[in-house]
Amino acid sequence: MQPTAPVETGRSLHDAGASLRRQRARESSARTYARSFPIVPVRARGMVIEGTDGRRYLDCLSGAGTLALGHNHPVVLEAIRRTLDSGAPLHVLDLATPEKDDFTDALFATLPKAFADKARVQFCGPAGTDAAEAALKLMQTATGRRNVLAFTGAYHGMTAGALAVSGGVSTKRPVAGIAADVTRLPYPYSYRCPFGAGGERGAELSAAYTERLLDDPNGGVVPPAAMILEAVQGEGGVVPAPDDWLRAMRRITAERDIPLIVDEVQSGVGRTGAFWAVEHSGIVPDAMVMSKAIGGSLPLAVLVYHEDYDSWLPGAHAGTFRGNTLAMAAGAATLRYVTRENLVERAATVGARMTARLDGLRAELPAIGDVRGRGLMIGVELVDPDAEPDSCGARPCAPALAQQVRAACLDRGLIVELGGRFDATVRLLPPLVITDEEAEAVLDRLADAIAEVTAAQHARRSA
Repeated sequence: MQPTAPVETGRSLHDAGASLRRQRARESSARTYARSFPIVPVRARGMVIEGTDGRRYLDCLSGAGTLALGHNHPVVLEAIRRTLDSGAPLHVLDLATPEKDDFTDALFATLPKAFADKARVQFCGPAGTDAAEAALKLMQTATGRRNVLAFTGAYHGMTAGALAVSGGVSTKRPVAGIAADVTRLPYPYSYRCPFGAGGERGAELSAAYTERLLDDPNGGVVPPAAMILEAVQGEGGVVPAPDDWLRAMRRITAERDIPLIVDEVQSGVGRTGAFWAVEHSGIVPDAMVMSKAIGGSLPLAVLVYHEDYDSWLPGAHAGTFRGNTLAMAAGAATLRYVTRENLVERAATVGARMTARLDGLRAELPAIGDVRGRGLMIGVELVDPDAEPDSCGARPCAPALAQQVRAACLDRGLIVELGGRFDATVRLLPPLVITDEEAEAVLDRLADAIAEVTAAQHARRSA
């Protein structure tokens, strides 16, 4: 990566340090990614971001999975320019437009047929959390119930209902009564199994526990309005749900007349090697929450659900920015491009290759405790290699090590983010258009960063 000249902007030669200082002085303490990546991006194309200093970085965060086609893909730019040049209204609330009609056609064409044939779509506020919120409200309205079944490790957003069904404790702790109507269930997580069993047995125990709890008249669970889950937990550390377990959840909810909501905000649009992650298991949910990549890099969120639950009154869930014309145009172009160019299969192939190589590194880099994921949604959990393993063979999380690895990756021109328990899992979310050369570069830089950081840690301990 050869540095180029500093970037000319409206401030002439842009001073990245000054921008970062102004950001710290002006912006909320809630900012996150800006703390992890002290860079000021000014240009981006595909998987590459360029900072004001001319340094280039391979972006393996992709807007937390938003950029299915990477930055500024020609198909997306052409759709945006065409829409702008057409004179189409950019904001008309929820009125019908040709762009919305076209986007809905493109979206429904990607859905499992059994789901699409009887589906309705709700255009929500521009973030996935609003679509999750809408899903919960819809099912509470349709069933007349309040309680919701949710899972450990989940992440569904930051608005009240979405936060309530999310697993993270730190963001809920300051908010009184936030999860009063939520029953928390154990998500199958083989490496850190909540039952201490791991593997298929852990998933079987999770399903059995769920079923028996719901049928226990003294179990404390009032009839639920819905169950909400992720087919692959993203922020929770890239933990894929076993297909048999998902089928069990579908059976359990269907037999008890409990609507099943699947959150596909991060796992959708080909990322897992299927267009929608539920397709791996073959289940048909009652509702799907979608955002991120469906807008082709622009803000867009929708809730798609079975028509039997369409019990909304007009205005029951509204939002000023539920009609983003540019996002619909960019999203339709993205959905069709992913299909036309077989990027779903590409994600499965490249993801399997990357996961296999990372798994093979565990012998020489014992700080890699677990490698997991599906397609181009990959997690590498870092652990203390000198600590004693638990009953499932898992060693304690190493969050400080993970932070050092993230920083070492950035030094090598690689952007990765952390997630999972104690933020000890390195998450890889490259665009679906990643080349073979870029995939190898990502793995080379990540492996080198882990090797350097763990060698330094070992040297310190020896000293």
